[in-house]
Amino acid sequence: MTSREQHDRMANAIRFLSMDAVEKANSGHPGLPMGCADIATVLFSRFLKFDAKAPHWADRDRFILSAGHGSMLLYSLLYLTGYEDMTIDQIKNFRQLGSKTAGHPEYGHAAGIETTTGPLGQGLANSVGFALGERIMNAAFGNDLVNHYTYVLAGDGCLMEGVSQEAIALAGHLKLNKLIVFWDNNNISIDGPVSLADNTDQVARFQASGWNASHIDGTDPEAIAYAIEAARHSDKPTMIACKTTIGFGAPTKAGTNKAHGSPLGAEEIAGARKFFNWESPPFEIPADILDSWRAVGKGGAKARADWEGRLAKAEPKLKAEFERRLAGKLPSNFDAVIADYKKKLSADKPKVATRKSSEMALEVINGAVPETIGGSADLTGSNNTKTSQTKNITPDDYGQRYVHYGIREHGMAAAINGLTLHGGLIAYGGTFLCFSDYARPSMRLASLMGIRSIFVMTHDSIGLGEDGPTHQPVEHLAALRAIPNHNVFRPADAVETAECWQIALESEKTPSTLALTRQNLPTVRTEHSQKNLSSQGAYELAAANGEAVVTIFATGSEVEIALGARDLLEKHGHPTRVVSVPCFELFDQQSDDYRAKTIGNAKVKVAIEASIRQGWDHLIGTDGIFIGMHGFGASGSIEQLYPHFGITAEAAAKAVETRLHGK
Repeated sequence: MTSREQHDRMANAIRFLSMDAVEKANSGHPGLPMGCADIATVLFSRFLKFDAKAPHWADRDRFILSAGHGSMLLYSLLYLTGYEDMTIDQIKNFRQLGSKTAGHPEYGHAAGIETTTGPLGQGLANSVGFALGERIMNAAFGNDLVNHYTYVLAGDGCLMEGVSQEAIALAGHLKLNKLIVFWDNNNISIDGPVSLADNTDQVARFQASGWNASHIDGTDPEAIAYAIEAARHSDKPTMIACKTTIGFGAPTKAGTNKAHGSPLGAEEIAGARKFFNWESPPFEIPADILDSWRAVGKGGAKARADWEGRLAKAEPKLKAEFERRLAGKLPSNFDAVIADYKKKLSADKPKVATRKSSEMALEVINGAVPETIGGSADLTGSNNTKTSQTKNITPDDYGQRYVHYGIREHGMAAAINGLTLHGGLIAYGGTFLCFSDYARPSMRLASLMGIRSIFVMTHDSIGLGEDGPTHQPVEHLAALRAIPNHNVFRPADAVETAECWQIALESEKTPSTLALTRQNLPTVRTEHSQKNLSSQGAYELAAANGEAVVTIFATGSEVEIALGARDLLEKHGHPTRVVSVPCFELFDQQSDDYRAKTIGNAKVKVAIEASIRQGWDHLIGTDGIFIGMHGFGASGSIEQLYPHFGITAEAAAKAVETRLHGK
């Protein structure tokens, strides 16, 4: 058998597993695996550094299927190369409830799935973080421990989504030359020919963004191999435009949108079997071909063993630090560092904006935790995300800790996810809270994947003033709180900000958003507590003098207003307590007893937040008083806007007294 015949039979194993799985499920996308099987076969059998028996090996090459609808390509590869949890039964149960073979690749469902790729463009944008993470870790630990590539297979949809431009521009700027993208250039989208909606010269587009890019025949193994070899010697990231045929081998549906998103049907599959001279029944791979693929899966064992040998011989301190980072564990003195810092804050009582409090906390954190990587979407001076330890990462120096993402919120959030998924790093990035709308798809996927991405969102209310309603977030807290497995923190002062940062860093399986003020806030936590009170989500900040008639719940900048309202009400003989609520999500996780005690049974319950009411009723009830926003903001100074919208201590006290006196 010639090497070309061997290649063809190995590629056909991918094609038929994919066709048969989609057919059995009566759902899925057979076209991409059939069209891209040659690319995948060349990459996995001749270039990709991996060991199927050690899927989490830190120095493996990463393969990211950005065109996640073609998931059967990845699942077929994982089965064929011998990943233990990707059995033939998993292939047969494609898209079925409880299987590892979900409709789109889901991070954590099976080994070998590097990231969740359903929404198009996400995998490509994540890959920038993966590739940057490799360079940062390489700068810290050297070629002996970190030296691998990031490969991506993207489709037309990935390149049409706007996030792709943010991603490729950043990758080109940073000269991430170990990032190699294959474009499945098949000219077909769901509606029909790509020409219905697009005629972009993608190769020219990538070149204009600082990439090497060229066209090849995506069915010619030698052309594919030559292009990969050239990419591996490039000083820029590389895009390889692979001319393919969607549904290649299907007698009437190949090259049409009918091969994209639905089963081919028995007649079409029979025709493909004839076309490829494939005689095996569904889900059966000839023994010699399976043996060849399993040998590919074992091919990286020596490279992995050699790497383990280098790690074992590494300088003990370096080895211990590398292993600690890869395990995702914080330095052992971290809790003590935060406790000491909190004690100092309670004594000093700074009056600063929580965005400044965040910077102050990060100055301490970045000094104690060397793996943090900061950044901002061109708002560094506003987000306060840069500290003395975080110098700029550049194409000439990956050994620093700060990324200037440019005005690319969506791309930044996706890259943060990639940095996090790469391992060994804790990534955070900042923008304004209202621009979480641009970052939200990636924030949602961080929650779905259960990873420690951290999003710093400043200018969190009408308190930003003169920039006006376009920049004043009103619904954004509610929208972010609606995302499952996402901790949204709105700290009230410097102490709570330090606590919220501590929780974010310790939350290995939950991403965090910190919503921070532009305006200065007093320190309300003036008595030091060794315990992280914010970790309870809500806690009594100020008790009532006597049995509480009123409980006021508040977050962030409005805690100061709540304390002012308490003073007014207490003077008028209405015992009032204040509960700070830095994180709804953590409060919901507390015991029923703690929640009931914290909410209490005061006659009147009030919530104060410069945001919309949505989400507050589970604390104050539908009959509770809400002091906040009921529409969009306005241009004006903060001194004008809070009274204009009725968010003041006086307004809150008056609303309570009206309720109490029945007027």
